[in-house]
Amino acid sequence: MPLRVVTAARAAGHDVFALLIEGWADPADFGHVPHAMVKVGAVDDAYAKFRAQGVRHLVMCGRAHRPSLTSLAPGGGMLKLLARIGSAAFQGDDGLLKAMVKVVEEDGFTVLPAQAIVHDALPLAGLLTAAAPNARARADIRRGTAVVRALGAVDVGQGAVVQQGLVLGVEAIEGTDALLDRCGGLRREGAGGVLVKLVKPGQDRRIDLPTIGPVTVEHAAAAGLAGIAIEAGGTIVVDRAATVAAADRAGLFILAFDPNAFEENVT
Repeated sequence: MPLRVVTAARAAGHDVFALLIEGWADPADFGHVPHAMVKVGAVDDAYAKFRAQGVRHLVMCGRAHRPSLTSLAPGGGMLKLLARIGSAAFQGDDGLLKAMVKVVEEDGFTVLPAQAIVHDALPLAGLLTAAAPNARARADIRRGTAVVRALGAVDVGQGAVVQQGLVLGVEAIEGTDALLDRCGGLRREGAGGVLVKLVKPGQDRRIDLPTIGPVTVEHAAAAGLAGIAIEAGGTIVVDRAATVAAADRAGLFILAFDPNAFEENVT
């Protein structure tokens, strides 16, 4: 997704500077882009690099790993930033990221959502694949919707896997791929299950939206699932053509749906 943002921003006539977090990004992927590396938590260094490049707008995207607060070095500015954030530092990802965005914008930057740059990142409601969910899968989607909404309400995760009405697993700090790998060993005989991914209630949609891509499809297929259901207009699909092609090869469906309309109108 970061590389898609780079390409789309440049196509729109914007200059781009990429700030990569050590251990979270491979600098070899950004050889064609002006970039720099910073350590996790090196807020002062990051700000200095942004200002030296004249950066005013930030897009936060890509894989991230939430570090333990006790692992952060006392220097670098992160602990000062966390002090400004306050109790949100000890909440779920959305609570923490909302507070971080507020502080970053107070410090003179504007945070933009990735979908403001990559305009086709969020599919509208509809079936993306040749395969479609059957009645059993649709019932699992409804069950998964209720579960994921409950998770999101307490700022825990954005996804769950349901098969035949049974919750095989819910997403927490491990992420979607690890969730799918875990659920592969819990799969029941019979019709495959469904991965459901939704935006958390009240989530700041500029950051950390639920995301799927070709790798998600590979893990879902390996877990024996029948398909993936994502919130329309709220879930990023990284490289939609490759993601859909991977699902079609595996015989999986990908459905972008409105959770409210789906619950109300499908029996």
